[in-house]
This record gives sequence, C-alpha cells and structure tokens, in this order.
Amino acid sequence: MDEILKYFNDLTPRQIEQLGMLEQLYNDWNSKINVVSRKDIDELYTRHVLHSLAIARVCNFKPGTRILDVGCGGGFPGIPLAIMFPDVQFTLVDSIGKKIKVVNEVASALGLTNIEGLQQRAEKLNQRYHFIVSRAVTTFPKFVALTRKLIDKKQINELKNGIIYLKGGDFSDEIALFNDRTILYNISDFFEDEFFETKKVIYMPI
Repeated sequence: MDEILKYFNDLTPRQIEQLGMLEQLYNDWNSKINVVSRKDIDELYTRHVLHSLAIARVCNFKPGTRILDVGCGGGFPGIPLAIMFPDVQFTLVDSIGKKIKVVNEVASALGLTNIEGLQQRAEKLNQRYHFIVSRAVTTFPKFVALTRKLIDKKQINELKNGIIYLKGGDFSDEIALFNDRTILYNISDFFEDEFFETKKVIYMPI
C-alpha cells in the first residue's frame, strides 16, 4: 500500500480502505482459486494494482464514463480502476466463470457498486463503451478486431474514446499496422519500480 500512496496522494479515506483490503481478499481467494500467479501474489500491489492504475495516469475518467475490461481474470485492471473512479461504470468480462465469481465477490466485499462482472465473450456484448481496457489478453491486432465495434461514438472525456491496453516486452510488430494511430506511454515514466521498465500503455482512439 505504501507504494500506491506514494503515487496517489489524493485518495479518500474510503479509497485507501478499499485498496488496503485487496491483499487479504486476493490471498484468501487465491488459496481457493488460482487467479493471481503464485510468484506475483506477494507483489500484488506493484504487479497488479499499481500496474492497473497506470491507466489512471493516461486518462482521468469523467463521471458517467462506461468502461469494459476484457479478459479481466481476477479483476485487473478493472477493480483498482473502479476504486479510483467510483462514479465510472465498469463491466468486467471473462470467459472463465470462476474468475468472474472472484470479481463479483471481491467487488461485493469492497462495497463497489460500479462493477458488473459477466462470464461472457466480448464479441457477444451489445452494450457500447467509451473505453475498452485490458492487460495483454491477446495480440493487439486481434484485440482491436475483437473490440472496436463496442466503442461508443458519443464523447464525454477529454481523451477520445478508444482502446487502452497494458502490454510489456517487444510488441513493435503487433502495432506496426497502427503506428499512425497509437500513442505509447512508458509506465516507467509514471512509476519507478524496475518491474515497469518494459511495460507500456497503448492508447488507440477509435
């Protein structure tokens, strides 16, 4: 938690309480269902929570924004973002039911009313969203093809509606087709931990 507070010093007492509850909640759930890798559970706040919150450095979402987290796993980046933006509506989808069970149970324990967890494939959704977020669930071209039709045309944020994708390593070949349309943010410019040295946020307006 100290690392979160280091970079986000304007959190409300309620947000601090909710973020502080994540460690115990995920430790408890991970003992039943492996939703966070064993090697990462001890680094939950850096490798999952802070990593998720890199998106908050790219856009300060306005109240009423609708965000879809595709392939959310146990709830990242959606749950930390839902804590950060309580007036934004988040839909978290994953094809694996036990992961969505964790999402909904964690959201309930935190008292988050701005999260809906669905066992669903993104291509089956009929709703439209201002932003689609995810953590490297597939190659970027495949993700764009899968989700671009879900972007709402109505703008309410300063940042144009689109895809915000967390990705690490060398993916230059994946975004070559979109070079003139994507903006890359180095997460190491936001957070100092060496874990983020090769991590980036890909933003593509749709």
